[in-house]
Amino acid sequence: MAISLGTGQAADEEARAEVEVLNSRLEKTSQLTKKIQASLARLESSGKSVQDAVGPLYGKTQKLQTLGTSTYSRTHHPSDIKSNEEDVIRKGPEKAGLAAFLSSVKRVNKALSEMKQTNLRSNQQAVSDLSRLLKSGNTQLEGHFQRILQDDSRPIEPLHYITKEKPFPMLSQDKTTRLGLINSYIVTSMRQSGTPGESPVLQLYASVRGPYLTVTLQNLASATVNTARKKTPDAIYRQGTNGMGTYAKGLEAAFLAEYDNICALFSRDEWGRVFNLTCQGAISELARTLRELNSHIKSNLTTDCYLAYEIIEIMSSLSSNLDSRTGELKPSFAAALKPIRETGKSSLGELLDDTRRRINNLPTIPGDGAALPITAETITRLQTMVDFLRPISSIMISIGDGGWKSAPSSNASSDQIPSLKSFDVGADGKQIFAHYSVDTIDTLLNSLEAKAKPLLKGKPTLGVFIANNATVIERMIRNSDLQPLLSSRMADVDKWRKTGAQLYTLAWREPSAHLLDVQYTNRGNRPPSGSAAAIDSAAILKGLGSKDKDAIKEKFRLFNASFDELVAKHKSLSMEREVRELLGRQVQQMIEPLYGRFWDRYHEVDKGKGKYVKYDKGSISAVFLSLT
Repeated sequence: MAISLGTGQAADEEARAEVEVLNSRLEKTSQLTKKIQASLARLESSGKSVQDAVGPLYGKTQKLQTLGTSTYSRTHHPSDIKSNEEDVIRKGPEKAGLAAFLSSVKRVNKALSEMKQTNLRSNQQAVSDLSRLLKSGNTQLEGHFQRILQDDSRPIEPLHYITKEKPFPMLSQDKTTRLGLINSYIVTSMRQSGTPGESPVLQLYASVRGPYLTVTLQNLASATVNTARKKTPDAIYRQGTNGMGTYAKGLEAAFLAEYDNICALFSRDEWGRVFNLTCQGAISELARTLRELNSHIKSNLTTDCYLAYEIIEIMSSLSSNLDSRTGELKPSFAAALKPIRETGKSSLGELLDDTRRRINNLPTIPGDGAALPITAETITRLQTMVDFLRPISSIMISIGDGGWKSAPSSNASSDQIPSLKSFDVGADGKQIFAHYSVDTIDTLLNSLEAKAKPLLKGKPTLGVFIANNATVIERMIRNSDLQPLLSSRMADVDKWRKTGAQLYTLAWREPSAHLLDVQYTNRGNRPPSGSAAAIDSAAILKGLGSKDKDAIKEKFRLFNASFDELVAKHKSLSMEREVRELLGRQVQQMIEPLYGRFWDRYHEVDKGKGKYVKYDKGSISAVFLSLT
């Protein structure tokens, strides 16, 4: 029993000792944990301080590392670019292909731009090498552009397209696309590099297409000059017989086709510049052609002034059409047309001066009073002007009503082609032309009258001369397109015919005076009045003394002599049909009533022997009829 208890106590004691050992270790562990926590807290605090101190240095180190990597790339990559692209660029766009070539020069351009941004001294040689390579590439592109363009720029025969009303040929779509790619690259490259000035492609295009236009239109220009040459010196120019109309059609068609080419190839802000550059040569040729035509017109002004009017209208229409389509070239056309427009303005006054000069230089005037050829020629000129009324009206509006009486003002603008509004031949244009026509007629007839007065003997012949010329004028107006334009001004023409008739009838006052007698109401019975049948010639004569009878006989004798002389003179003069009828009627109305009255009263003075009374009323009436 004792053994048993001892063994149990020993076991408890052993367990108690183990617990104490464990508690002791636990205490040490707890203390160690606290120490560890304190150490961790101190370490965390120290770590933050280190991070704050070391962090920025680390960031800068990273940046330097990145910059170094980039710098290394930039300082070593250009040589790779040069070696990679040089072969392509040396081959040129034809062998390498345009797409591959463009890609190559773009890469070189990009690499060069990046290198220039580093501005490192060590890269200067590489920058120089790439610059030379890029310049070579750009030069080859410009040459390639020119060669592509030249393939489609061989001169054509314009008449083929004009006569068949076909549009002029344009650049092919394929070539336009390739040309556009080159132009787009060069413009973009210049913009990115900040290169000043315009793209060299603009001048390249004009240098190829400009001569194409000039040579293509050359034959039309030559034909225009050749068709102006006169076969007959005094032949009047007829509308449409000069080649200017065809030339203008060629210019318009060629320029419009070129404008469409330019619009398909260049950017909108370049259209006007390229178009003007390209057309410059053709317009210079046009200006030279117009100067030649102007010299011809001025040398043949009276017959070829109409060519000036026609050219003004053709060129104004051409300028307006192209301006509406392109908004360009109007000033260029105005400058080219200026010499002919000035000639057209001055022609109006010079034609009047020419009329005066030609009349003043006439050696004589027809003695029979016949109308002169210059009268018909002058009205023919006005008739022909009606065919060119639109340009003539524009000229007259620009110089003003009556402006043809003096030289055009040097201050007046001559560099502008009138707008279409000024070509609207409305009331103003017609009225100004009517005024000019009346001025022309007055100049003609005043000059003829002044020339004829000292040369023609007697007012009857002068009167017939004036009436003849006025009648020719009136007839030509009524039988032409002048009639509606001058219908309200015919009184201005008719006054001249009336003036001529009045001058002519002055001579017939002499025989009329012989038919007037003095009647004395205080001598016997007053002479009966009323119808001729109621007059008794024998009774009247019976109441007269011998002296009065002798006076009546003398009156008959003098009348017969004067009347016969004037009748013979009348028949010897050259009269237009209308003038002969007019003057015959006026003489009859003037003489016949007086003679009839005189004959009724005194025909018995020679008792029917016809010694003094040569004409009875019937025979003298027949004479009057022969005058018409």
